[in-house]
Amino acid sequence: MNARDRILQAALRLIGEQGIGAVTNRAVARAAGVSLGSLTYHFPSQEDLLREALRTFVDREITRITAYVTALAEPGIEPVEAADEVEKAVVEFAYGPEQIANLELHLHAARDPALRETSIRSVEAYDRLATAVLTALGIPDAERHAPAIVAMLYGLAVRRLATGDTAATGTADAFRLLLLGALPRT
Repeated sequence: MNARDRILQAALRLIGEQGIGAVTNRAVARAAGVSLGSLTYHFPSQEDLLREALRTFVDREITRITAYVTALAEPGIEPVEAADEVEKAVVEFAYGPEQIANLELHLHAARDPALRETSIRSVEAYDRLATAVLTALGIPDAERHAPAIVAMLYGLAVRRLATGDTAATGTADAFRLLLLGALPRT
């Protein structure tokens, strides 16, 4: 792993473990095992570091989730079964300091216009991914329903992190509820 990647990982870990206030140049450089000069070479400002940490985390997470979505796109999977697969995906990679950092960075974006654009792009990426899942499941108006799915998953992430629930309890039921509500009535 190169210095830049170590810096981003260290920043996410620090945010997740201690909050954004813990992200000082010295603390990040120490945690990443790089010099202060190396950190400021890659990230001239703290805003640059926070923006890139959020973007990098979301890009990696979307890559992982997309691999799971491929299985959901296979013909024959029913929305009810897909909900169980979503819960399995959440259990696999939805806990730890990086997840806490992701949520904290999005909240920080509400107060920091420099980070807001990255937060918006991240949420839009999740919306596109949710649209792809819903489309693969044959849900009409997938693009319209995607933000509700994303909001539900963010809310469940807060609940999991706040309660220490590493089993993603209730995720499949909540996803099923939203999916069934989006299906056309016959």
